[in-house]
Amino acid sequence: MVKHENFKTCDQSGFCKRNRAYADQVAAQSSSWTSPYNIDAQTLIVKDGVLMAKILKSVENSKPVQLPLVVTFLKSGAVRVTIDEAKRHSKEIEFRHGSQARKERYNEASKWAIVGDLSGTEVQIASRDKEGTTIQYGPGMKYQAVIRNSPFSVDFVRDEQVHVKFNGQGLMNMEHWRPKVEKEKKEVKEGETEEPDQVPDNAVDESTWWEETFGGNTDSKPKGPESVGLDIAFPGYEHVFGIPEHTGPLSLKETRGGSGNFDQPYRMYNSDVFEYELDSPMTLYGSIPFMQAHRKDSTVGVFWLNAAETWVDIVKSKTSSNPLSLGIGGKTDTRTHWFSESGLLDVFVFLGPSSRDVMQTYSELTGPSQLPQQFAIAYHQCRWNYVTDEDVKDVDRKFDKHSIPYDVIWLDIEYTDGKKYFTWDSHTFPDPIGMGKQLDSHGRKLVAIIDPHIKNEAGYRIVDELKSKNLAVKNKEGNIYEGWCWPGSSHWIDAFSPAAVKWWQGLFSYSAFTGSGPNTFIWNDMNEPSVFNGPETTMPKDNIHHGDWEHRDVHNLNGMTLHNATYNALLHRDPKSPRRPFVLTRSFFAGSQRSAAVWTGDNEAKWDHLAASIPMILANNIAGFPFVGADVGGFFGNPSKELLTRWYQAGTFYPFFRGHAHIDTRRREPYLAGGPYTRIITQALRLRYQLLPAWYTAFHEAATDGSPIVRPQYYIHPSDERGFAIDDQFYIGGTGLLAKPVTTEGAQEVDIYIADDERYYDYFNYKIVHGRGKSHKLHAPLDKIPLLMQGGHIIPRKDRPRRSSALMKWDPFTLVVVLGNDGNAEGTLYVDDGESFNYQDGAYIHRKFTFSVGTQSLVSEDLATAGKKTKEYLKSMAAVKVEKVVVVGAPKSWAGKDEVLVVEDGSKEGKKVVLSWHDAEGEKAAWAVVRDPAVAVGSGWKIDFS
Repeated sequence: MVKHENFKTCDQSGFCKRNRAYADQVAAQSSSWTSPYNIDAQTLIVKDGVLMAKILKSVENSKPVQLPLVVTFLKSGAVRVTIDEAKRHSKEIEFRHGSQARKERYNEASKWAIVGDLSGTEVQIASRDKEGTTIQYGPGMKYQAVIRNSPFSVDFVRDEQVHVKFNGQGLMNMEHWRPKVEKEKKEVKEGETEEPDQVPDNAVDESTWWEETFGGNTDSKPKGPESVGLDIAFPGYEHVFGIPEHTGPLSLKETRGGSGNFDQPYRMYNSDVFEYELDSPMTLYGSIPFMQAHRKDSTVGVFWLNAAETWVDIVKSKTSSNPLSLGIGGKTDTRTHWFSESGLLDVFVFLGPSSRDVMQTYSELTGPSQLPQQFAIAYHQCRWNYVTDEDVKDVDRKFDKHSIPYDVIWLDIEYTDGKKYFTWDSHTFPDPIGMGKQLDSHGRKLVAIIDPHIKNEAGYRIVDELKSKNLAVKNKEGNIYEGWCWPGSSHWIDAFSPAAVKWWQGLFSYSAFTGSGPNTFIWNDMNEPSVFNGPETTMPKDNIHHGDWEHRDVHNLNGMTLHNATYNALLHRDPKSPRRPFVLTRSFFAGSQRSAAVWTGDNEAKWDHLAASIPMILANNIAGFPFVGADVGGFFGNPSKELLTRWYQAGTFYPFFRGHAHIDTRRREPYLAGGPYTRIITQALRLRYQLLPAWYTAFHEAATDGSPIVRPQYYIHPSDERGFAIDDQFYIGGTGLLAKPVTTEGAQEVDIYIADDERYYDYFNYKIVHGRGKSHKLHAPLDKIPLLMQGGHIIPRKDRPRRSSALMKWDPFTLVVVLGNDGNAEGTLYVDDGESFNYQDGAYIHRKFTFSVGTQSLVSEDLATAGKKTKEYLKSMAAVKVEKVVVVGAPKSWAGKDEVLVVEDGSKEGKKVVLSWHDAEGEKAAWAVVRDPAVAVGSGWKIDFS
């Protein structure tokens, strides 16, 4: 059970409580409320796609506070709205306690999260008067930003409708800098008692302005109150998605109480939450403050660029156009309220119109997901801990003995010498090089854990260098910060420092990290950072990082700075022939997708945790970080054999697929499960390996345009309102594969929802499932994985079972052509060497396969752009063929056919190849097989069925 007393509620977080109270105050005053933020119209200018002005905040008995406003209209069609504080920006202030923290509001989050072009582009001023300014922007000038002066607000308009609204409720709140006024203490004479200060009923509660205590730790808060808050409304939108990492449903719940709702806001404050609870807005290990709102045929999004502790309230209201309709036919508005403890008010707006458009624009901004090595998307075997190098080699041999495929074995902290990273325990791991060589003989890899806490032990080279080079995080006094983690007394690398990143890079060289090899990769855990004796199990907010920024400003970025540094270090291990790094992180932020994979942390071996993993993984995918998985089997506890089996079947569809377990659990390698469980688990693993070409193609698409790797219903079927909230089934890339993992004990069947009129086919036996807008029962005994193929797709796969993905490299392909209702189908395949960056120079294959009912032919078309290494790569792949074509839903007109004509590009004559026809049986579709067409996968060709 999670220890709630270790983590703040909103009422225990000063700025959260203040901003919620502000919202309540506004609601109580209703129409009489006027927001105190107004644009000084005389300061407003528009130049080069950027609108600049000063917002004046009215303050009782004081001069207005100047807040510079910058609205940038980006080439991508997104808009960035940034509000700063002039006095902080000009450093005209002094902090309390002699703090040396930076005086500006934190303004470097974009340095870490953003890689896209932030310059303005052409806009048109549609109108400008004393009321405000309307800017036309975006593709074809179809979008509008309506900026009102008094009070300040912005409406974002597409198709003559407001889709996103800033400060419409008047909840904008920027807590400006002010000096603390020390109250004179009344002298207490002998014999008198000190009376508590009398606080008038209408006075502002300053109790959390100047310091804040929680769990025995006191935050000195030298800058005083500095939170930023804003209401963001989505008129006409009932569903909002995103803002991971949380354990609730994909469609986010309301947070202001009521039946079925949360009573706390969604919190984003990266934390090591032991045995986290389900269906909760409580913070977890990572955060991406990116939200999508969706309604029928329309998606919009916002990205709140702030790395400090952040909370989000969500309230929905239904309105009816007809007072007699009893709510039928009305519309739902979703109102969100965002607030962060410090930093700028910095928000990006995306007007879609589709979820694909929103995600592509967000991807252009924060970068697409990395394209990992091939091994990284195969199966990973992990536990805390494999206890010796002989133990590792024994597990490796037993996977082979039982013909179970896997690619990577992992080492948790016990491999080290006394939890000192970059060392090996000489008694239990005396020969790490030999261990690595055995793994390498079958193309397998090793992942070792390296955390950011460095053991504070005299004579330990790493910590001695960390101290002498002044590369560690500091406390508020400017001294090296000491806390407790796995090694005991520890210091933390400050990966915000370029010098620290350079030093970290050197630690991963083969000569420095002796015992590591080219097939060694890295796991960064505990990087929230987790501090066992710190407030909320993390670092004090008044700690100081490189650049004199307080930890409160950068907390949610901390994990990303570490895995970025580790990625960079692995990239430089082999400078002459760099290979794509693999780094797993637990903590993350927007932009983490560029350099890491992630998992959902320390889950439990329970059925409800298996079920919860699916919406959690979908949330990460639609938030731009798709390389995500959950610990198969559950980290804590011992799963039943049924649960373990069902979890492997679900894990087959996680983008990151790893079995992992706690040190106190029983061993649970798949070969230990016994019959029939080992056989069924092996079938699930082989399905993953069979479909690796489809998975790799989906990863390539994600790396190209930011598409999710696993896709929820609303993304694939944006018109189908019944499916918007469904989060227990999903599609794999653009393959048309629809998976519905079994997540309940003893289940013999599942209900799968079909949104469209297309025919779907059982992946294994081609049984037809058809009927839009309703659920269908699928037979799902323990040895059956519910997996459908949507008509109209072509799915690439490899059918020869191997021990690892590396051994599949030269294997031939199978194409599964799943004909749609119109008789057509199409699909894509992406292939490269699976490890190097040579694909950036054209060393890859990218084909589009199209079956046309009109010509009764299957054609392979080149989608690649040639580069300097294209010719050499295609030559190396010339012998890799398509060995089989399976056509599902084959037309009856083929019943008498026994051959097809295969014509390769450049060939004057074709060749006849055998076609075998299989008639429909009961509910199962007819299908046909072309065996050994022997066409090169990287070449153009046509198979004529006419």
